[in-house]
Amino acid sequence: MDELARLKWQCRRGTKELDFLLNRYLETGYLVADQEERELFVELLGMEDDRLIGVLMGELVVAGMGNLVGKVRAFATAGVHVNAHL
Repeated sequence: MDELARLKWQCRRGTKELDFLLNRYLETGYLVADQEERELFVELLGMEDDRLIGVLMGELVVAGMGNLVGKVRAFATAGVHVNAHL
């Protein structure tokens, strides 16, 4: 199994929200990330779902991951537009 396929499998989590956040980053940000950021993403994927949710929602802070967490959030909302005139 190649690296991206393995990571895509690891992005499959217990909630659709986590699946979306992680897969969106993998398909966009991970591909242009440097080696250090890629290693941090793999570390992020190693977290249990409850801790991972806390980190991605900003409820838990993990030293050295702030920049990556911001990118995961940014890639998840990139291209998403809210129509204020609903």
